[in-house]
Amino acid sequence: MEHVLKINGQEHRVDVDPDQPLLWAIRDAVGLTGTKYGCGVAQCGACTVHLNGVPVRSCQTFVEDAVGAEITTIEGIGDKVATAVQEAWADLDVPQCGYCQSGQIMSAAALLSETPKPTDADIDSAMSGNLCRCATYQRIRGAIHEAAKRLEA
Repeated sequence: MEHVLKINGQEHRVDVDPDQPLLWAIRDAVGLTGTKYGCGVAQCGACTVHLNGVPVRSCQTFVEDAVGAEITTIEGIGDKVATAVQEAWADLDVPQCGYCQSGQIMSAAALLSETPKPTDADIDSAMSGNLCRCATYQRIRGAIHEAAKRLEA
């Protein structure tokens, strides 16, 4: 069955089942591979995308639930918040293996869009659904604080 998904500002016609996870439509049907498969049960956050600006786990969001929504993947974020996050990530050497980073960045950008001056508790709460096997949590928190400072300046 064909569905129209608006991903990163462009419409994509995909011929997939309506109950297929959005993750696989993004990766396999559209060819955007920055969104990663981690666990498949919405517990690790590697597959995080924005659906109408809200971070969701694409492994547990169905295509039929995303039709008509604005879907943003790591390839499509580029506003000033996302840029500040990405630059802080690089400057503070957050990534090690890098596998979880697209999901981490998507969650961090959503946090800073809603809460420009997050506390450690705000960060911990917003990022709690994103796992990092390399355990760079302190650097992630530091990068979010740094991005907030850059946005404030």
